[in-house]
Amino acid sequence: MEKLKSILGQYGRWKPLSEYVLRIETYKDSDMTAAIENSKSLLESIAKEICEQRQQVYPKDCNMGKLLKLAFAVLGYEDTETITQVGGALANIAHQIGNLRNQIGKVSHGRTMDELGSRSNTIDAASTEFLVSSTEAVSCLLIQLFETEFPRKTTVNLPSFQENEEFNDHLDDTYGELAIGSNSYSASQILYSVNPEEYLKGLRQFKTESDGNNHRE
Repeated sequence: MEKLKSILGQYGRWKPLSEYVLRIETYKDSDMTAAIENSKSLLESIAKEICEQRQQVYPKDCNMGKLLKLAFAVLGYEDTETITQVGGALANIAHQIGNLRNQIGKVSHGRTMDELGSRSNTIDAASTEFLVSSTEAVSCLLIQLFETEFPRKTTVNLPSFQENEEFNDHLDDTYGELAIGSNSYSASQILYSVNPEEYLKGLRQFKTESDGNNHRE
């Protein structure tokens, strides 16, 4: 699930979902039930977070299919036939994950010893891989759509880039430049524009260390 892990790392608000990803990867080859349960929980968490971020009310007992359709509607795609069909297909996959969970989950329903012993044969490894891959695809799509439509606004009060020439030179000397086609961009320019929080954090640390060195001299 490398693509999903990359997206979770890119958008900090979704980082806590990494716990589900870790569980899925850990259990998918050894405990299909646990992998499926965590796949379902991952999709539920993403859909609910999108709804809550946009103040969309949903029933506490809302099933997976309805949750995903609500999430797509919140993103503004409910009136587009193609998106509706895609959303329906994704919701159906999620619904089947829920069905599989009920069929083979240890804790969903009481089972006899024979039934528990044969549960691992209910779904073969290929089916589990398909479900995990589908979960990743749905998760990536929802998060990327949400972040495109509603990007988190930075609250960092950045100083002017030109005011910190010494720090910028330090970054450029350390990390160099990035060439893209016929253009090149310095490390300081990239960090300032792409990740202002880290730029400000580094600037504060740089100033603290510089002040300390000056005092020692």
